[in-house]
Amino acid sequence: MGAGNREQLLQSKMAEIRRYLIRLGAGNADAEDIVQDTVYKALLYIDGIEEHKFSAWLYRVAINSYYDLCRRQTRFRYSDEMEDYEAPESELPESMLLQQEQKILIEKILGRMNPANRQLILLKYEMDFSYKQIAALLGVTEGIVKASLYRARQQFQHIYGGEAK
Repeated sequence: MGAGNREQLLQSKMAEIRRYLIRLGAGNADAEDIVQDTVYKALLYIDGIEEHKFSAWLYRVAINSYYDLCRRQTRFRYSDEMEDYEAPESELPESMLLQQEQKILIEKILGRMNPANRQLILLKYEMDFSYKQIAALLGVTEGIVKASLYRARQQFQHIYGGEAK
């Protein structure tokens, strides 16, 4: 793959990575800054990045930048930004209200999880990454991903049990 093809891949991945950063808890402005920094780094090193690792490299740089930002801040804050297109409760049928309540509960639980566990849950269940893809992205074995995801699900269930009471 030439530099031109990588630049096309870079452009297509940036919106996806930005959404992912926001799901991890970054605010819109922080996510945009991290994406721009990732693009800059990718353009600097584009010829030295192996073709089959390019996408994982982009995610890793963005995630590392996000965690660096979290460490610099005095405390980690999860973004509770909800989608702008939600209708007022009076206009929603009962099933949609129940779905919305469930979504709010899930967001609250994710916000209370440690960032590494939240990252695994989002990669697996929202981004629909395979164990193999997550392992490549994080630079670990599939076995470590499975064990870590198991612990992340346990933390989610523990927090869910506390929230449901």
